[in-house]
Amino acid sequence: MSAGGSLLAISDLHTAYEENRKIISGLRPGSDEDWLIVAGDVGETFADIEWVLGLLSERFAKVIWTPGNHELWTPQSDPVRLRGEHRYRRLVEVCRGMGVVTPEDPYPVWRGEGGPVTVAPLFVLYDYSFRVPGVTSKKEALEQAYEAGVVCTDEFLLHPDPHPSREAWCQVRIAETESLLAARDTSLPTVLVSHFPLVRDPTLVLRHPEFALWCGTERTADWHRRYNAVAAVYGHLHIPRTTWYDGVRFEEVSLGYPREWKRRHGLAGRFRRILPAGTTP
Repeated sequence: MSAGGSLLAISDLHTAYEENRKIISGLRPGSDEDWLIVAGDVGETFADIEWVLGLLSERFAKVIWTPGNHELWTPQSDPVRLRGEHRYRRLVEVCRGMGVVTPEDPYPVWRGEGGPVTVAPLFVLYDYSFRVPGVTSKKEALEQAYEAGVVCTDEFLLHPDPHPSREAWCQVRIAETESLLAARDTSLPTVLVSHFPLVRDPTLVLRHPEFALWCGTERTADWHRRYNAVAAVYGHLHIPRTTWYDGVRFEEVSLGYPREWKRRHGLAGRFRRILPAGTTP
């Protein structure tokens, strides 16, 4: 453990699973100076999200959160009936009340070992542009996915209100995020944090390629270069690993569902260290 703490990351905690709740209860920093990135899919209900982020914000020097698709669902089990943009904005208010950094807040600067680096949580969604080769339209892509029986629950529970569609909301988020990134201190490198991968390549290993439709947008494909990233953190795919694109380290940091993490070697719920680079927690 470095003397100045570490910038750690995890995602896809999926708190609805009791086995995952036990892991979450045991998540603790190795240093009082550790920061924790939580890259989305904490849970589906406000109660679960507040419990997890509240617990982690009490333990870590700083918690940085960006939403996954599951936080944006409006499930029948949640008494909070907000949808779409309104749900996201309420989540931001909840996080701010706990001191958790959101995509709507000034980007914090990590000044521990490996810094100074701007840590930028991004919320950009997806626009159905990660299509199977040869498929040219969203309509055709969705028809193919339905025929294959590979359809994300977002189609039923992630409402884009007041935007006309999820891809329209994505376009708004891209424009807003590009403005925020352009206004950062450009003398510093960045760690870009998104629930969805910024480039399509990580989705090429999916067992069901049709699912890539719900995994990102081609419009972020150059962001790791354009915004001088030293690392890009993401989740969503439930395939934790390190890959490199254009010399930039991409870290998939998911815990995932119990049926997935039980098959992996190593300890479930282990953080991935983003900075200092080249070390393991």
